[in-house]
Amino acid sequence: MIFLDAAAATPVRREVLDAMWPYLTGGFGNPSSHHTLGEGAAAALAAARSAVAGVLGCRPGEVVFTSGGTEADNLAVKGIALARQAANPQLDRVVISAVEHPAVEESARYLERFHGFAVDVVPVDPTGRVTPAALAHVLRPETALVSIMYANNEVGTIQPIAALAEMAHARGILFHTDAVQAAGWLPLDTRALGVDAMSISGHKLGAPKGCGMLFVRSRVRLEPLIHGGGQERGRRSGTENVAGAVGLAAALTLAQGRQAEQYARVAALRDRFIGAVLAGVPEAVLTGHARERLPSVASFCFPGTSGEAVLLELERHGVVCSSGSACAAGSDEPSTVLTALGISAEVAQTAVRFSFDASVAQADLDAAAAAVRAAVASIKSLGAGQDR
Repeated sequence: MIFLDAAAATPVRREVLDAMWPYLTGGFGNPSSHHTLGEGAAAALAAARSAVAGVLGCRPGEVVFTSGGTEADNLAVKGIALARQAANPQLDRVVISAVEHPAVEESARYLERFHGFAVDVVPVDPTGRVTPAALAHVLRPETALVSIMYANNEVGTIQPIAALAEMAHARGILFHTDAVQAAGWLPLDTRALGVDAMSISGHKLGAPKGCGMLFVRSRVRLEPLIHGGGQERGRRSGTENVAGAVGLAAALTLAQGRQAEQYARVAALRDRFIGAVLAGVPEAVLTGHARERLPSVASFCFPGTSGEAVLLELERHGVVCSSGSACAAGSDEPSTVLTALGISAEVAQTAVRFSFDASVAQADLDAAAAAVRAAVASIKSLGAGQDR
């Protein structure tokens, strides 16, 4: 099997399992307990927090461990907006882009339904980019928060986060970015990016599912979503997943330590793969930005086919990929990301996303490109036969 769905999940790295193992076995203590087992767990949690902070260029106290990227996005969007509204009731608007992950979009819509917020959606250009001019057009004195993802999970387009955050700050507005897909590939220095909050998920990096984190700048007030014992400095109650935090820290440190080297190698393989697919299927349409895109994502529409049919045919050839976001699996609706790029609903339903981790091999991508050519030809041949 050639696995090309790493944007959905990556295999757990052996180094990460080794780091987690002591806290899944003998070191099982509750980090809030005041005895030897608890103190050992607390020390491991503190070390993990410091390691994550080192990668992000922030203080350890600005790291909140969560159950994953979805919770981190919810905590950022709801928590920051509600805290700002409580301090100033006139701050009752949030801005998101037209291509956000459902975790961000649905959090904003929750604020709209139950807390009286207005949601302003900034459009993207045909490559999926938010321009500073487009963002400026939707900002208002009442805007509490802007949330724009660092890199898109479906088409891989990278946003100019530093420029967008600077524009928001010039108007006194806080800025959050969903960096779930960017982590491991793009710089994550929160000072250079200028963001007030940033979400990361472990299972995109070689850590297990169920662990993630939210960076929240120390001066930013945050209304917790989960109340209880006051863990995570009162921002996220509940007994901490010590093994998950240790695994996330290990995976993030490993990935970011080789980020520049891996980016260059995988980007070159991605470009070769894109060229081979477009040569083999001339009618295919590459989606997303041609250059400002993750090295790990190549997404296409195949007009005249069905995306699901292409997926099934590719799996018959031993290639596993997806039709878009795994979080939208089972939906018959066209991707809202693709339609936001100006792609028709009919063509959007022919989308297929190929995404790789850092271990991807050229031979696998060459074989996958050949399988794409064969799969599309087979589907079109079958369609032509039915027409007769």
